[in-house]
Amino acid sequence: MSHTFNIVAVSGSLQRPSRTLALVQAVLAELSSHLPVQARVIELGELAPHYGAVTRPADLPPIVREAIQAVEQADLLIVASPVYRASYTGLFKHFFDFVHHEALFDVPVLLAATGGSERHALVIEHQLRPLFSFFQAQTLPLGIYAAESDFSDYQISASTLQARIRLAVERALPLISHRQPLAASTHAAVASPV
Repeated sequence: MSHTFNIVAVSGSLQRPSRTLALVQAVLAELSSHLPVQARVIELGELAPHYGAVTRPADLPPIVREAIQAVEQADLLIVASPVYRASYTGLFKHFFDFVHHEALFDVPVLLAATGGSERHALVIEHQLRPLFSFFQAQTLPLGIYAAESDFSDYQISASTLQARIRLAVERALPLISHRQPLAASTHAAVASPV
């Protein structure tokens, strides 16, 4: 392995402290123990005031355009959202509405979500996986769902969640470790949402 993987993680939580952010950071740490990575975390809670009311890509401020470009140029994405009303947050979806519809072809995406209880676990299969299938991204086989009971003071405390993270990364490694870094995106300009 002769290159560093450009990993971009998007946390859809709108608040801090955040269990979703803690989950993203734990997944990044596990990946970093197996691969040489250059990691960036995009917190939508920080960006939301800059794009929440924007409807046209041309009106996006530079800070949001730069974050979208980082997503479009990633070798691997980690995407995570808290569950609101049985789905990802509206601002999570709104952010990805600005990502060019061809920018994520074959990009590996590790899906994750957090929720109040285990009953929301299927959000990964029923909401997140179809969204990234639209982009023709390579959604990785195992997603990671974490319930509120898996955390203590916004830090992961459940050994079962730590084991799920290790297993998801272990299953993902054969699919990503042989990849060469992606060429610079040809979609540097933000396109209109579809």
